[in-house]
Formats: sequence, C-alpha cells, structure tokens
Amino acid sequence: MAHLMAEPANVRLSLTNHSENVLLVREMLTGVAETIDLESSDLYDIRTAVTEACNNVVLHAYEGDEGPLEVELRASLDGVEVIVRDHGIGIRPRIRPASEAALGIGLPLIQALVHSVKFSDCDGRGTEVRMRFQTPSKRALDPISDEQSQEVPLPAQSEDTMTTTLVIAPAGLARAVLPRVLCVLAARANFSTDRISDAQLVADSLAAHVPGSLGESTLSLAIGMRTGSLELCVGPFGAGSADRLILDSSVHGLGPVIEKLTDGRRVAAIGPAGEMLALQLIDRP
Repeated sequence: MAHLMAEPANVRLSLTNHSENVLLVREMLTGVAETIDLESSDLYDIRTAVTEACNNVVLHAYEGDEGPLEVELRASLDGVEVIVRDHGIGIRPRIRPASEAALGIGLPLIQALVHSVKFSDCDGRGTEVRMRFQTPSKRALDPISDEQSQEVPLPAQSEDTMTTTLVIAPAGLARAVLPRVLCVLAARANFSTDRISDAQLVADSLAAHVPGSLGESTLSLAIGMRTGSLELCVGPFGAGSADRLILDSSVHGLGPVIEKLTDGRRVAAIGPAGEMLALQLIDRP
C-alpha cells in the first residue's frame, strides 16, 4: 500500500468531543467514499473503525469535560488513511469489558478492520490514532500541494455557538461532503424540514460554484451552530469573487440560491489580497 502520509490531507475536520459530532465524521467519510467510488463494504469498515476511535475521544479523553476532536483523511487509489486526534489525558489501547459493549466495538475489531493502526502521543498530551485501510478506490482525487492544503484562518464565531471547522482539498470534494455536514448541523439546530432543505440547497450551491471562485484549491469553512441558526464563514476568495458568487449561485435551475435563501451575507478581507464570505441561515419559529 502506498504511504499516504507523504500526501497533504484531503479533509481536516475540527470539532468538539460531543457525541453528536461523531455523526458528522461518519457523514464526511460517506461523502469522500462517494466521490472516490469506494466499495460499500470498505466504507463500512472505515466508518466502523473511525467511529470507535472517535467514541474513545468522546467517552474518555477529557474525563467528562469538553475538548477538541480532530480528524484528518487522506485518500489515494491504493487506500485511505484516517487520523483521529485528541488533546486530552490520552487514550491507550485497551480491551473493553462486556459491560461496556454498547459503548463501542473495542480495539480487537479495529485491528481486524484496518491494514495497520498506530497509537502515539500528540505533542506530549493526548493521543493520535493513525489508521490505514487497504481499500482501493475507482476514482482518484486531483493532486494537491502542501501549499494548497494550508488552512485559511477564518473569523471566530459567536461565543454561544458550537463551531465545526472543515478544510477540504481539492475543493471539488465539497460536492459530496459539504451538503451532508450542513444538513446534519441544520437538523441539530432544530431547523424545520423545509429549512433543512434550504440549507442543503445553499450547500449544493457553494459546493458547485466555490471551486471556480477560489484563488486556491482548498476550501476552508467554519460553521457555527446554535438553536435556530447556522453561521458559515467560507473562503478563501480572490478580490471580488465572493460578491460574484452570491449573484451566480444558481443550482438546480433555482436562480441565485445564496441570495434567496440566506438571512445574512457579508464579505470581509482575509490577509492582504483575499476575502471570505459569511452567511447566516435562520429558522424562525
């Protein structure tokens, strides 16, 4: 199997260790698998093993407190590598007793599902679980360089929001990943069914039009969620590209979706020559 770590990450997902966030990780994996045309049995193995690694962070890494959960994915024609990372007390490989069976599948099955797994310290605090899956795909992702894969800093969300950061490279991978993630967050924000559909249309529009508007091949998003509201910060764009995106955001023949379906839109500068787009979706009772 090719050594996937030599390549930049295709997806970087940063969230908190809330149990609900494991579903976001699973939906991200499904979107990537759809893009690279992975066999359903291979996707099942990856989702199962990565879910267990994430559950370890949820249950044990922070001793009941809140802390970061980070997931990275790299994909090639030869296989997939997923890294799950925490910055807590550190999780060591262990066999779950029978009384904990409902909480996860345990290390033995992870070892059975992966080509290799490595547990290591994360900067002296926390644990990094590196899983490699020998799961050939039928479609390759466009190559990316280390420079293109760099995350673009986006403005912080409001203090009362739960923020998910998503970095996707190449940006075209967002077509299958972003709508899945945004719909899950819209449901968790208690959006109505109609408003969840609106959120999916906005995600579809961004995924369809953003790659052509980016000055780089990497799409960075910060998605803030609280009850009744989603806040998206998207970038990086070249000067003037964000405004053009709002006007040219037609998808499924519905006209400028972003202008029609979002409740707030703002363009702000990032660095000396870039800009980001902030969007808000609200579901009023």
